[in-house]
Amino acid sequence: MSAPFSIQCFTCAKCKRIFNASAEQNAMVINNSTGAVVCQGCAEPGNTSSLAPYLQMIQEATMAIPKHVPVKPRDLEAQTSQTTRQNQQAAFTEKLEFIDSSKSPAIPIYRVTDGLGKFIDPAQDPGFGKEKSIRIYETMTQLNIMDRILYDAQRQGRIAFYMTNSGEEGNHVGSAAALEAQDLIYGQYREVGVLMWRGFPLEQFMHQCYGNSKDLGKGKQMPIHYGSQEHNFVMISSPLSTQMPQAVGSAYAFKRQPNNSRVVCVYFGDGGASEGDAHAAFNFAATLDCPIIFFCRNNGYAISTPTTEQYGGDGIAGQGPGYGLHTIRVDGNDLFAVYNATRHARKLALSNKPVLIEAMTYRLGHHSTSDDSTTYRSADEVQKWGSGDHPIERFKAYLMEKGWWTEQWDNEWALQVRERVLTAFAASEKIQRAPYHEMFEGVYDGRQELDDHLAEFGTHYPLDRHLKKN
Repeated sequence: MSAPFSIQCFTCAKCKRIFNASAEQNAMVINNSTGAVVCQGCAEPGNTSSLAPYLQMIQEATMAIPKHVPVKPRDLEAQTSQTTRQNQQAAFTEKLEFIDSSKSPAIPIYRVTDGLGKFIDPAQDPGFGKEKSIRIYETMTQLNIMDRILYDAQRQGRIAFYMTNSGEEGNHVGSAAALEAQDLIYGQYREVGVLMWRGFPLEQFMHQCYGNSKDLGKGKQMPIHYGSQEHNFVMISSPLSTQMPQAVGSAYAFKRQPNNSRVVCVYFGDGGASEGDAHAAFNFAATLDCPIIFFCRNNGYAISTPTTEQYGGDGIAGQGPGYGLHTIRVDGNDLFAVYNATRHARKLALSNKPVLIEAMTYRLGHHSTSDDSTTYRSADEVQKWGSGDHPIERFKAYLMEKGWWTEQWDNEWALQVRERVLTAFAASEKIQRAPYHEMFEGVYDGRQELDDHLAEFGTHYPLDRHLKKN
């Protein structure tokens, strides 16, 4: 087969005479010094090379260029039957039809127990032992009691800000119990139970909320912005969903490590899923096949915006298949369902198959101490969720049916936890803040401006509450 194109002629670089490349190629040579093509008359004696090998190389290169091959009618007929897109096949159709999402069935909600804590299908029981079951319950109740104390402390003006986790304890502890200690966690801000399950001390929760000198962040963060390198929990940041693409980056780094045994679990809310960062993260995770679990806490409200106004399709889980994520929707108030889903999700993630879990739950408290939820939802609505489908009560019913817990132990445990929290709280309240120059360490420099300002206006600040810089 001839080449798609060929060299027709050459022009001498010196005398500009034109030579036929095929018939007169021996009349042309290459100047070794300049690489220019010249005729024999203009060539420098002893400083030339033949043009023939060069022409042969061009001919071979052009032969490798893909040729257009006409499609036979029978081949064209075969192509109209289906086309391949990545690993999926989409059939051609002659029917003009749009997909109406309102007519498609919603993704079901996976559950293991009913509202009374009884197993619907005993085969779904993960088989917790007594010790693990009691630890799960104690973590959830400790979180609930700590929330109430710190919420009241903020209302008394003793800490600046707080966010409770009431109603979502099953999400936190169920997922945390299913992960391994080496797995990396990126939180949004309402995942305190995950950190508590991992052994983060009560004292450190108090130090962080007070922002004192024993806080791991040295008081540079708002209250409830926890983080601990020891517990593989990345420091929380206020902007919504920024943690999601960061988490994908960490997961991709894990994937590149030989014999990787770690996954990333990133938590976010239903409101956070509307941020652009969320969609970028979904797409990166799917296209890069990252070992990551996206855990959405769908608690019904993005501050004051209900989910009915947050999106028009089938919630957050409905977005997963479109991005190529393994997706499941679970009953977030059923700790067993959350545990089973997260445990299986971790296996998928370890095989570099990213997963999206949408856990359906309800935020019983205000969004934060800066919010008054009575302005956008009724007390009856809150009461209905709090009394009829609370994750702590459902798990407590399971424990008591097993004979592993009693009402007396429950009362004694609550008093014990309350005393421990109040003791840690009182001790933390007395600890001075870090030297005010600490705010510039590892961040940016502006201490001289601060010193000049305090030299003039220092009497207007509570400097006695800060340690003196050494």
